[in-house]
Amino acid sequence: MNISYPHTIKNSIGETLTFIGIEKTETGERVLAENHVVPGVGPVMHTHWLQDEVFTVVSGRLGYEILGEPKQYAEAGETIVFRRGVPHRFWNDGQDILHCKGYVEPANSTVFFLSSLFAAQNKSGKAEPEKFDGAYLLTRYSSEFDVPGLPWFVKKIILPLTYHIGRFLGKYPHFKDSPEPLKAK
Repeated sequence: MNISYPHTIKNSIGETLTFIGIEKTETGERVLAENHVVPGVGPVMHTHWLQDEVFTVVSGRLGYEILGEPKQYAEAGETIVFRRGVPHRFWNDGQDILHCKGYVEPANSTVFFLSSLFAAQNKSGKAEPEKFDGAYLLTRYSSEFDVPGLPWFVKKIILPLTYHIGRFLGKYPHFKDSPEPLKAK
């Protein structure tokens, strides 16, 4: 996937995410990003196995939760860090548009994955991605991303089966240039 920056994606539930660019760091690369989220909206509980995610609230009120911990909140000027391997979620807990700036490090396939996820949500018109695209992303990139709320049977049987049926039915030509999944070192 050839990306030129800035690269903006929007989904059907009210999230807009702009990838500003790639910044070199001592440990590799990070992708700089900025988001705008309508009230009450945010991604489901999810895990980035290989990336740290950092947000600074520019305006609005960010609600967030680490799996198994109480809900917390951040206001303008506060920074939240979600470490790799830690299941988390966030949402706009205010009445106005939530605006945050931050980064994901290392960049890895984050831009591809989220661009594809937003496109799959737009296909379905809901928070849940279109079934075949969702199965593709969560099966192929399971070494990088996880949705802990999905039952084991769905993750290990239903999604891979749907993924293979989708391959058989030719549902994935739009993924022909997708990056190879990364593995933990």
